[in-house]
Amino acid sequence: MVSQITRGIKISVLTSFEGTYFKNYKIHFAFSYEITIENHSKDSVQLTSRHWEIYDSLNDIEFVDGEGVIGKKPVLKPGERHTYSSGCLLSSPYGAMMGHFNMINFTSTKSFKVIVPTFRLCAPFALN
Repeated sequence: MVSQITRGIKISVLTSFEGTYFKNYKIHFAFSYEITIENHSKDSVQLTSRHWEIYDSLNDIEFVDGEGVIGKKPVLKPGERHTYSSGCLLSSPYGAMMGHFNMINFTSTKSFKVIVPTFRLCAPFALN
């Protein structure tokens, strides 16, 4: 698990290798990740959008931007947390993801970025 705190918002990420499968004569490596967002600040905040950089050891970097996370824009009061799960497919057994969440502070009405620390995606058989 990796964790990082930005402006009182803690992001923790736990990853898992889900297996391989063939599609269109190509092997794919499936990974899941669980992200927990904890509000350690004194203000209520809302996650509005996300930005991902997905690194695949055999492909170019893929950039993904979108509203909310898994169709939600969670509001977190001080001391609250939100956990969600998602996943990605790679062409290789090794890669990584990093990014940020765009959030709004309800007290100041200002937007800010919360860093999602780099987390590795690695099939167990790919490790020495």
